[in-house]
Amino acid sequence: MDGLSAVLEGPRARGAFLVRCLMGAPFALRIADEVPLSLTAVVSGRPWAVPDGAPPVALAPGDVVVALGVPHWTIADAASTPVTATIMPGQQCVAPDGRRLTEEYDLGVRSWGNDPAGETVLLSGSYLLEGEVSRRLLRSLPPLFVVNEAELGSPLIGLLDAEIVRAEPGQDAVLDRLLDLLLIAVLRAWFSRPDARPPGWYVALGDEVAGPALRLMQERPEESWTVEDLAAAAHVSRAAFARRFAALVGEPPLTFLTRWRLALAADLLADPGITLEAVARQVGYGTPFALSTAFKREYGVSPREFRSRAG
Repeated sequence: MDGLSAVLEGPRARGAFLVRCLMGAPFALRIADEVPLSLTAVVSGRPWAVPDGAPPVALAPGDVVVALGVPHWTIADAASTPVTATIMPGQQCVAPDGRRLTEEYDLGVRSWGNDPAGETVLLSGSYLLEGEVSRRLLRSLPPLFVVNEAELGSPLIGLLDAEIVRAEPGQDAVLDRLLDLLLIAVLRAWFSRPDARPPGWYVALGDEVAGPALRLMQERPEESWTVEDLAAAAHVSRAAFARRFAALVGEPPLTFLTRWRLALAADLLADPGITLEAVARQVGYGTPFALSTAFKREYGVSPREFRSRAG
């Protein structure tokens, strides 16, 4: 599993909140739900994204807004429209006067809004939980950004729009996978921009020296990798490999491996059904004690304490 794939493992295992919004003007939805990651795709209409403390952004069909929870932002029919509703934590919606709108705006299967014939149609997907592996990538993103239709070059918005209102067996799994695919496509498009600042390991995945070693560590963290092993996979000397890897990734190979293993361990600890022995084994530590020593050095608490707090 490479890093971009792994970014989805924590959120998707716990499901995502998905809704089709149908809005008629005037409207201004303030997004204050503070979920770790959300995507808002424009199906029709030309709304505006208005981030707190930043200039408004005009949107068009096929555009996707990615937001990381804070600061808050607003999506509206016009940049100057006053807030008409606020989405709060727990996906509760209230009017400016405090009136609850969650039930009033219910339009059927995964559909919600102020007008069933509204000219603006949005697809909103929210990842409700965030893992340590996810955080390694998400912290390299701006709080809010837009990927436009030309950059995305994908039919996924249309597919998600068609599927989101269906009530078939297994539909939640179908929608989760489509949302995951859309997120991958959006992140790829964003990181391909000349002005983007992807994490060093993301860039290094495409390098002929560092890339093979990174994939080995990410896909098989349980193995006892040495710098010599990783250099051999890249077909270069140990010294050449170590220099190239550190220059691209920003840290030595075994430092990256340790942090990757511990991030995976942190996500595994969220599952109370997995024993500490199994967690240690899956991430390359021979005993729970060895894992605990490294984990406490990285996170400041033992795996047991970390699991207790997460629960």
